[in-house]
Amino acid sequence: MTTGLDAINAMFERTQAAGRAAFLPYFPIGYPTYAESLDAIQGMAEVGVDGFEIGIPFSDPLADGPTIQAATQIALENGTSVRDCVRAISELRSRGVAQPLLLMGYLNPLLAYGVEQFICDAKAAGADGFIVPDLPPEEAGLFIDICARENMALIFFLAPTSSERRIELVARQVRGFIYCASLTGVTGARAELPPDVRDFIGRVRAQTNQRLVMGFGISTPEQARMMNELMDGFIVGSALVKAGQDGAEAVKALADSLRRALD
Repeated sequence: MTTGLDAINAMFERTQAAGRAAFLPYFPIGYPTYAESLDAIQGMAEVGVDGFEIGIPFSDPLADGPTIQAATQIALENGTSVRDCVRAISELRSRGVAQPLLLMGYLNPLLAYGVEQFICDAKAAGADGFIVPDLPPEEAGLFIDICARENMALIFFLAPTSSERRIELVARQVRGFIYCASLTGVTGARAELPPDVRDFIGRVRAQTNQRLVMGFGISTPEQARMMNELMDGFIVGSALVKAGQDGAEAVKALADSLRRALD
């Protein structure tokens, strides 16, 4: 099985060959419970999603809207730690989840764990890379060096407000894909995507051949279909987390409808 950055690249090669965008759902470990979060992720794997953003709960998730904030707060109240999230990766692999797994978490808990220890433990558990929303590329030298050494993906963000200089910097530093936030704001399901999103993606594409994945606001099959023509991949979080209130089967059903919309 290919791992790390190679697994991310192979995922995009498969979806590109199929003529569609890659679908990468987000789901936090520990919500509504540890066991149910693993069941939800396994269920989504079974309906053929392409990869995962696995959430590490944090008390101050500044990029996340109310749905994910509330869910990760419940996960923290359940006692979910960074160590539990690394263990969850290992358990998902033992359950047969073969898709690329990216751990998504904020910087403070990773610093407390120890950056090198975290990256190496996550790799040993079966993770393929990392998304750290509050880690600016200018300050990411240690992460970049260790991820390069361990052949792990490391994802950075761009927003519609990003300057040409920032686009160039992120394109140079990123390993795997660029996470394009569809709007300036926090995560959350929205009725429609902003009208300037195509201009934003055009500006990024003019500067780089890196793969582009969109997140923030995507929640419906119609929006997922739009991603086929616009993006290399997309992330859905809040809508799936909301479905998690009704159990793992509800999450699986929504993921299935989003995945089917791409064909």
